Parts: sequence; C-alpha cells; structure tokens
Amino acid sequence: MISTGEIQNLLTTGGTVVGNGGDKIGKVSQVFLDDQTGNPEWVTVTTGLFGTGESFIPLNQASVNGDQIVVPYDKSKVKGAPRVEDSNGHLTQSEEVELYRYYGLDYTTGSDDTTTTTGTHDTTQDVNAHGTVGHDTSGPTTDSAMTRSEERLHVGTEKVQTGRARLRKYVVTAQQTVTVPVTREEVRLEREPITDANVGDALDGPAISEEEHEVILTEERPVVAKEAVPVERVRLETDVVTEQETVTESVRKEQIELEGDTGTRGGTTPGL
Repeated sequence: MISTGEIQNLLTTGGTVVGNGGDKIGKVSQVFLDDQTGNPEWVTVTTGLFGTGESFIPLNQASVNGDQIVVPYDKSKVKGAPRVEDSNGHLTQSEEVELYRYYGLDYTTGSDDTTTTTGTHDTTQDVNAHGTVGHDTSGPTTDSAMTRSEERLHVGTEKVQTGRARLRKYVVTAQQTVTVPVTREEVRLEREPITDANVGDALDGPAISEEEHEVILTEERPVVAKEAVPVERVRLETDVVTEQETVTESVRKEQIELEGDTGTRGGTTPGL
C-alpha cells in the first residue's frame, strides 16, 4: 500500500506514473485520499490534446519505485478511463462506481484492501505536498496560499548592421592655366652717321662691293612636365552617437481578490 508520505514526496519531486511494462503514462497531477482511511486512493495524470484532461488511476494495486508510481495498466487503458470534468477536490459516488467498474475492480474494496460499506467512498480528498487542500484551475494542486506573479520587462540592446561606408579613389582630369614669361629675339635696323670715331671702320674694305650679314634669332617656348606628389591622407573613422529610444510592450500581472458570502470582506491585493 502506498503511504501518504510517499505520495507527498512524489508530488514535491514531480513523480511520474508508469505501466507494468515500464511505459510512461504521464506525470503525477493530483492524488485523492479516502475520506474514511486517509490513504491514497486515486492518482490523476494529464492526458488529452495539449494536456487538457485528467485521467484517474486507482492506487489499490500500485507501488512506488523511486520517483515512479507503477500501476498494472497501460497508457491506452488509462487514457480511455471515464472523464471527471470537474472533480472540485472530490469524486461523487457515481463517479467512483463508474471508475471502479471500468478498471474491473469491486467497488466495496477500499484502498486498504478491507471491505467497506456503500457510502464510505462517497467523497475523496485532494491533497498536495503541503498537506492542505487546494486546486488550481490550470491543473496542479496548491497549498492554502496563492502566489501572485507578474511579468516584467528586461530591455537590452543588440548591435545590428545598418549600412556600409567605403573609401574609393578615382582620377579626374581638370584644366589648369599657368602664366609663364617667355622671351624672343627680333631684328632691329640701326643706322649711325660717319664720325671721326667710326670713319676708320667705314673705309675698311673695298670702296664698292656686295656683302651679306646674317643674325640668328631665338625665342623661348613653354615646356610642361608633370609629377605626382602626395597632398593628404584620408581614412574612415566611426563616431558613437547615443540617443534615447522608448520601448513600449504589454506585460501581464495577476490580481487576487476575495470572494465570499455576506459578512466576508473582499477586495484586491494591496498595491494593485
């Protein structure tokens, strides 16, 4: 017989239910105790599409092996068990009778293997690892207190590539005008009268003759030469600019309010 202490330990550590062939049936969801004996009588595992349903398995022929509850049924058998849509922490007598009949068990046989009278199985109690009654509508069992949670934003930054910048050098041709002085020779005819100073040069030679004199004329012309010289160096640098950007995102938080009969004071959790 499985003890309450073993069940609470399995609920704490997250035990699983396996069939007699070692195949995993599911994770322990809830355990129901017999109201008369206080012994574990039923265990539920989450089944169905997206884990939306729970299947009941009797514990009167089950055993504990480490963090596993071993039952003499396979997964298909458990999955086909009659559904209890809303146990609300208890099973009705008709629900228990139907479950016992499905698993081929005698309803008058309790979880402690003793014969009991009709009515001792009218309800069973849902307990958790803390030994207190509670049931979360999302599935798991809870203790006497609720945990209120909320989402908080954690905003960081990531560096992403936004563009490229590159240096490219290319050649352009421009017209440049420079003024440079140049010289040239021109012929000028100069006449001088005969004087005592030059009469000797004038009479040197025949009195009447033919004669030629030649003068070579010169001029300067512009000569262009080119050379490549470095004028500057150019490089790419990056500057970091910090700006403020506002991030808006929706977050969820839980609120807890008290509901009750006349005379019960209710309200939401302080500070909400």
